[in-house]
Amino acid sequence: MTVDPDSRAWQRSPATTDQRRVDAATAAILFGAAILSLVLGRAIGMWPDPASPALSAGILALLTLPLAFRRVAPVPVLGILGAAFVLLGELRVPEVTISNIALFMAIYSVGAWDANRSRADWARGVLVAGMAFWLLTSFFRASTQELDFDGEGIGVLTPVAAYMLQQVLVNTLYFAGAWWFGNHAWSSARQRALTDFRTRQLENEQAKVARQAITIERLRIARELHDAVAHHVSLMGVQAAAARTLLDTDPAKARDQLEALEGTSRSAVSELYSLLGTLRDEEAAIGPVTASLGLDSLRALVDDAVAAGLRVSLEEVGEPFAVPPLVGINLYRIAQESLTNVLKHAGPGTRARIHVRYGDDTVELEVTDDGLGRPGPPQRGGGLGLLGMRERAATLDGTLVAAPRTGSGWVVRVTVPVGVRV
Repeated sequence: MTVDPDSRAWQRSPATTDQRRVDAATAAILFGAAILSLVLGRAIGMWPDPASPALSAGILALLTLPLAFRRVAPVPVLGILGAAFVLLGELRVPEVTISNIALFMAIYSVGAWDANRSRADWARGVLVAGMAFWLLTSFFRASTQELDFDGEGIGVLTPVAAYMLQQVLVNTLYFAGAWWFGNHAWSSARQRALTDFRTRQLENEQAKVARQAITIERLRIARELHDAVAHHVSLMGVQAAAARTLLDTDPAKARDQLEALEGTSRSAVSELYSLLGTLRDEEAAIGPVTASLGLDSLRALVDDAVAAGLRVSLEEVGEPFAVPPLVGINLYRIAQESLTNVLKHAGPGTRARIHVRYGDDTVELEVTDDGLGRPGPPQRGGGLGLLGMRERAATLDGTLVAAPRTGSGWVVRVTVPVGVRV
């Protein structure tokens, strides 16, 4: 169901096949019970001059059998039963129990099942008005006849007046009850539909949030993958070029460069396997990736950069403290991307410094270089490094500054709040 049950356009679901079967069986049972009640009524002698058995059976059929369609066409069924009920009284059919039950069910069904609520109100209103007029007419005819009551009355309340008032009370409760119970059944069905609708909305929203969470996590993994590939491939390129240059003049140094290249390639493959494995596993995508990387890994990052030809120093200012894993890995990646940019744009021989400053409620990472290396061929493509660093800083509610230094070189500085330490 796509219609909100709170809207005026909502309609109750049509009767099912099982419900129609139950209604047909109920109508047949009520007809049989009405015939039995008719026989007992004739035997009791309820009416001095009752209708013939055949006519009585026909009227009782009109009063019960249409109930098989009470949920499919409630208003027409109510019209048929209302007319049959008047005939039952006017033709003096000696049956009052099942006929009243049948009419009650018809009134109830209009309130419970008719999709047009205005029509349901009008149909029941017309029936009640007609029945009230018929009741008043019956009272008028009864007042012209001599009614034999044994009671003496109470004060000005004669037995005839008490009888009429009793009939008014019974009929008021009868029709009001059928009307109210029908409306209550409609409201209950609407409430159930509303609960189901809101449940489906909640489930859809939860599924959407879950998909968004996985998408965000996969984007984060893609950023990790970009940074890892860019850093390791840049190092491998520089180390391979250095080894090729030294191969003829200094084979020992060339061997060292090749060994460093081998270590870099192993680190790259290990990290790539970790990231790609996470991408394949949807459950693992929810958890952190490469969680072992953090500020403690900066020393290994510096060693890799030195092996690639950079002159890098690491300095910590303040009292070091443990930072959240997400803060640690993002700061590590920013430092990694900064050194990768130094290697790509300034080249080997560039002097760089990494400063980590621990404050009371912040941690600051600063990477600077002098830009005085031996730049290689101009780099093509890229352009995602600074964007990735800014995204990482934004996810930590931090600030990032990346700008050229006076003279030459660059500075990248990121400040991240970590909360007040106790």
